[in-house]
Amino acid sequence: MNRKLTAALAGVVAVAALAAGPTLAQGTNQITGFGQGGRTQEKKPQYVPGAKAQEKMFPLGATWTAVSLNGKPFNGNDRPTFIIDSQYRARGYGGCNTFTATAFPLREQHLAVGPLAITKKSCDKGLAATEQAFLIALRTSGAWDLVGSQLVIRTQNGELRFDRTL
Repeated sequence: MNRKLTAALAGVVAVAALAAGPTLAQGTNQITGFGQGGRTQEKKPQYVPGAKAQEKMFPLGATWTAVSLNGKPFNGNDRPTFIIDSQYRARGYGGCNTFTATAFPLREQHLAVGPLAITKKSCDKGLAATEQAFLIALRTSGAWDLVGSQLVIRTQNGELRFDRTL
């Protein structure tokens, strides 16, 4: 009777193994199974349609201080700054006046900045010209990227570079 029970159990185990089909060998990329005479085959990477590289997220709530415009550095304590908060309100300092606007980080690392509301403080002609160039570049911004620790905004009028302010 033990022989019949042992043979029956062996048969059940064999049927269960056949029903389970091929398995992935642990720790490898090889599939083992009964379908190809017990041979192994290499598992190929699966193509996932529509899969993209992960897009960067614009750092909302971070304050940025301008480093340069088209390679020309901003000097002194009157360096322009800006921040875009979680409500998509941009605000900052142009070097002489403060400004506010609506700004939206868009897909594929683009940035749209709406019309600027600017204070009308009187300032030195050189500083006013630098401020105007900064504000025009910010207003016409197109694409942004994080390069190392810097925020880079590419515009129709060149490139703005910013350092993150603590």
